[in-house]
Amino acid sequence: MTKTYLSTIAAVAALAASSAAFAADLGRPAPPPPIVMPIIYNWTGFYIGANLGGAWANGTLTDNLTGASFSGTHSGVIGGGTLGYNWQVSPNFVVGFEGTFDGTSIGNTSNTVTVPILGTPTAIQGSIGTNWVATLAARFGIAVNNVLYYAKGGGGWADDSVSLSIPGASVSGSNTRSGWLAGGGIEYGLSPNWTIKAEYDYLGMSNWSNSGPFLPGDTFSISRDINMFTVGVNYKFY
Repeated sequence: MTKTYLSTIAAVAALAASSAAFAADLGRPAPPPPIVMPIIYNWTGFYIGANLGGAWANGTLTDNLTGASFSGTHSGVIGGGTLGYNWQVSPNFVVGFEGTFDGTSIGNTSNTVTVPILGTPTAIQGSIGTNWVATLAARFGIAVNNVLYYAKGGGGWADDSVSLSIPGASVSGSNTRSGWLAGGGIEYGLSPNWTIKAEYDYLGMSNWSNSGPFLPGDTFSISRDINMFTVGVNYKFY
């Protein structure tokens, strides 16, 4: 009887100890989940790409002897290639340089203007076209993982063709002018190597003057600024 009683007490004590341990485990907080570090996109490296979009030019062509002037805003298609390099100097700051070369279809053929030449009313027609645009600029950007917000500043060149004509005579010329560039855009990393972007740029060009179309001492001058909005795709090398 005594032996059975002692065995029962031991079993009850063991069960109580097990229950207490289980209760202690229930009251213990669960371990925190492992910390997963975010993947930081790598913007550093050379890249090449292509771009396509629209451009519009504000300009004036003036024949200085007769005072005939042709001005307006005219648009066209622009597209070409891109080459550049990025340095990701910190997780959120990217600097670099970029060059572009684009052909354009920007043209400007104005209505005929009638002006007096040697006392005779004479119809003059003028036209300007931009054949290509090249730019070279620094880029400064803020990276949010695989999204880059950036600004650009630098210089550019544009090749213009111009013509003036009167009944029985015409003159034409071309010139490559330089200017300053300002712009900006947003670029998105689709994968470690491929990115897409949208960008706006303004190219403020120097004026161009050319000598005498019709009479000795006559000159014509051109002022022309170019706005460009393009989308593009780049391939980045590591």
